[in-house]
This record gives sequence, C-alpha cells and structure tokens, in this order.
Amino acid sequence: MTASLEQLRRCHVAVDLGAARTRVYVKGEGLVVDQPSVAAVNTRTGALIAVGELAERMTGRTPDYIRVVRPVSGGTVIDIEMAQRMLRHLIGDRMRRSLRRKAPRLRAAACTPHDADPLAQRATIETPVGLGARRVELVDTLIAAAVGCGLPVERPEATMIMVCGAAATQVAVLSLGSIVTAERMPVGGEAVDRAIVQHLRRERALVLPSQSVRPLQVALHGTGLTAHGPSATEIHGRDVATGLARSVVIDTAAVREAIQTPLTAVLDGIYKVLRECPPDLVADLADRGIMMVGGSALLPGLDQMLREATGMPVHIAERPDVCAVQGLGEMLEGRVEPLVLDPLGA
Repeated sequence: MTASLEQLRRCHVAVDLGAARTRVYVKGEGLVVDQPSVAAVNTRTGALIAVGELAERMTGRTPDYIRVVRPVSGGTVIDIEMAQRMLRHLIGDRMRRSLRRKAPRLRAAACTPHDADPLAQRATIETPVGLGARRVELVDTLIAAAVGCGLPVERPEATMIMVCGAAATQVAVLSLGSIVTAERMPVGGEAVDRAIVQHLRRERALVLPSQSVRPLQVALHGTGLTAHGPSATEIHGRDVATGLARSVVIDTAAVREAIQTPLTAVLDGIYKVLRECPPDLVADLADRGIMMVGGSALLPGLDQMLREATGMPVHIAERPDVCAVQGLGEMLEGRVEPLVLDPLGA
C-alpha cells in the first residue's frame, strides 16, 4: 500500500518507526527526531520515565519496578499505546503545539515494511494518531529508501535496493516508480548479534553485556567479515560458571564463521529476487549493482561479501540509516516529480 505523490504533498509530518530507531521529519523543518525506539516505564505507576537514548542506556541496569520496552519489532508496531506515548515524548510538546497551529487537520506519512499484513498496517496508522494526525498515508519502505538515497526509481530501468534493518532485511528491484519483485527476510543486524553472543557463550563460556556498544562492534572491531584485519580481538564479559568479569581473546575467523548462517539467508533472498526478475532488468543490474541502505548496511565487510557472492557492484548510501525518512521528506516537500511517460522520448 503506497500513497500517491499528490497525497503525500498534503502531509505535514513523516514517521519512520524502526525496530532500532524512530525518526520524524517535519515539513519545512527537516529531520527533528532520530532516537532509539526504546521506552522505560515504571510498572508500579505506569508512568513513562525515559525514552530514546536515555531509555536505551537503562537496558539491563534497572531495578525490578522499571521495565525497558521496545514497542516496535521488525518494522511493525507491536504495542500501539506505548509507541504513541514514546512518539509524543520524542517529538516534544513544543513541536506538537507548533504542528497543531500550522495544521489543525494534521496529515502524516509513515513507512511500512514490504508486504506488511493489514493488522501491521493498521498499527502503523494508529501510532501517528498519538500526535494528533487526522489522516495517515502509508509508503513502502523500499520506495521511500530508494528515493532517499537518490536512485532514479522513476526511469524505465532497473535499480536494486537492499534495506538492512535491525530485525529484517528487504531486497527489491524497482522500475518505473514501482516494485517489480521483492523479498523480505526476517534476518537483520540483531540476528548477527545473536549469532555472535551464542557462539561466545557456547565456545568460550562468556556472556556479553547487553550494553556493549552492540556485541557485533565489540567482537569485530576493525576486522570486517573478510579475512583482513587483526586475527584476534580481546573482549570483556561475564563468566557463565562463576558470574565474574572475564576477558578473553577470540579468533575473529571463528566469529566470522559463526555469523555465516544469518548472512547466507540474506544471500538466498537476493538470489530469489534475481531469479524472479525479468531478464532485461537483470541485465541493467549487472552495471548498476545493489544499493545498500539501513543501519545494518554499515556492518563491516558486508558490502564486500555481497560483491564477491553476486559478482555485482555493491554501493552503500551516503547516510544509509536515514534514507527512508529522508525519502518521505523529499515526497512531502514536493521534490519528487511524478512519473511521466513520453512515447517519443522527448
């Protein structure tokens, strides 16, 4: 379900609710919110204690009566009420009052994962209602991200985009402003993190802390997925048996081997999209390759691995983490021209 450009130009605010981060773009203001999708709640009173970065720092460090929750999972809102409360606090009272003055009948646009079911779409629509939105337009994340990273999606030529999220990875071939074929895999940066955590627990009896600047970055700092970089890395965690703090030196080659399973699932999705794509469009992709967006696109060495596995050029967007909300912003501001087919090629 994707709104038309005319409908999007009437919107005043764009929301990208991701499993890792929530981003809000206000028409005429730009990107005003870019915070983790986390909230801390007092279970005794129901009061919201913190949201965003402060709430994320509380993970694993709170007493029993404070619960840290993530109301968005895999790009889908799983707790509408908490997502609304989190969004209201992130955008702030001052900005909400300003929006009400400018637009009494507030319209919002929101990203939705490819092939999201009606229930997930309804949850995405209900969340911006917490800001006072009277109408919410949905845009496929793949389309929004392609626009945000500057791909010529309106041309009769193939462009391939890969949205690497925290909980899911989406791959699509676009042409003439629409999705030709797409695939969504429930594998993202969090799956890679879990694979590393399980490997260290099983092989080295070490538990990594939840607040370790992402286990992936700790374990693979400066190494990447390829065979370059130092052969060993020292990491800190808790001993499974004694519960005491312990440091170990791990073989980075073994860690790279441990994360092959989730990464293979991503490759399978890419191959499936290419198999279902018309041959003429696949020929275009041989030169243009794959554009990677999303926060997990910055996974060290992932682009090189895809390049070697597919034989196609692989590019990472300039700011891959904000491409989707920036694409929505471009549509809101009217900077995207509607598709016009000229049979004479003039």
